Amino acid sequence: MTTITSPNTFLRSLFDAALDVAQPDKCVPRYLPTKTSGKTIVIGAGKASAAMARALEKHWQGPLSGVVVTRYGYRVDCEHIEILEAAHPVPDEAGLAASQRILECVKGLSPEDQVIVLISGGGSALMPLPADGISLEEKQQINQALLNSGANIIEMNIVRRHLSAIKGGRLAAACYPAKVTSLLISDVPGDDLPSIASGPTVADESRCEDALRIIDKYKIPVSALIRENLEKGLYETIKPDDKRLENCTTSMIATPQMALEAAAKVAQQAGINSIILGDSIEGEAREVGIMMSGIARQVRTFGQPIQPPCVILSGGETTVTMKGNGVGGRNVEYLLSLAISLQGMPKISALAGDTDGVDGAADIAGALIDEHTLDSALQQGMSPQDYLNNNDAHSFFQALNLSIITGPTLTNVNDFRAVFIEK
Repeated sequence: MTTITSPNTFLRSLFDAALDVAQPDKCVPRYLPTKTSGKTIVIGAGKASAAMARALEKHWQGPLSGVVVTRYGYRVDCEHIEILEAAHPVPDEAGLAASQRILECVKGLSPEDQVIVLISGGGSALMPLPADGISLEEKQQINQALLNSGANIIEMNIVRRHLSAIKGGRLAAACYPAKVTSLLISDVPGDDLPSIASGPTVADESRCEDALRIIDKYKIPVSALIRENLEKGLYETIKPDDKRLENCTTSMIATPQMALEAAAKVAQQAGINSIILGDSIEGEAREVGIMMSGIARQVRTFGQPIQPPCVILSGGETTVTMKGNGVGGRNVEYLLSLAISLQGMPKISALAGDTDGVDGAADIAGALIDEHTLDSALQQGMSPQDYLNNNDAHSFFQALNLSIITGPTLTNVNDFRAVFIEK
């Protein structure tokens, strides 16, 4: 049993365990394919892709080459694989050029060749190659509108892959007839394959009409040409019966559930019971905060559904519908809502963070709260509700020195939430 020196230290140890289990150095080597008689090309995209490439190089015997794209600041140098950087979450010209370079790498391959594809969260924005008739500027505007709309990640990526020339299975189709092995680090609820980086190497059963329905549901402005092409089915993705996917295999090498289980193991070693509510909890961040407050109160007051001392773990991806002009961030918005709902209830503390180290548009992973958080804010003349109303929880927690800053974590298994309830 480990002695808990402070709730915040304990919570941070759980977050660190969740990050550690999903590190590419630990999960990539177990899933490497056998060599073929032809060339080995490595391509990929995502916040973890450069670290995945380095892990692959370290354990691969034989020649290889290729290119992957990662987020600015997430670069890890490799000897044989070219590492490019681009913008996330709103794509830029560098991402467009990287997408084109990736497609160039897989031209003219034979059945004896193989392509190893390294995919992690963020890959959708990092490979923004648009479908015919769509400019990068339009994709940027649509992407930003989706981010602000309250749409969940499944919905956003249905739209993204239908407006793409590389996602929705199209990258795998471009590799045909080579063998394609995709290694995925999941950052989406339920590990939905077509939604991880918008599914560049897997079949997609959603259709153009689904993308159009989501565009209309969230009032996303699109050009008349985009609407017309969606209505005509001209932006259709690669479907399961496409022969170009026959030689493709996909392995999920790290998932949100693995991260939660790693945290639960650390809690157990400290003599603390844990309960995992789920790895795919969705909804408005502030509403999830209210719900989690209700569960924490039930535990603290009645010992249900688990007796304290305990930790309540959950993952998934909540959403924030931007109505204010704050920095945003779904994890910190959830956490501020949780703090307000708990109203300083004793012996309850919590952590929420994005495992990629970036919550929303800020290079801050998340934050911590405890029973003193609201009082500390009020003593500084801060109104927690005003910050929440303005979608500005990052500024709130920064002012209280409660932010969690990890820097690039080189992995991404979605959001991590832990509520610690002492006896």
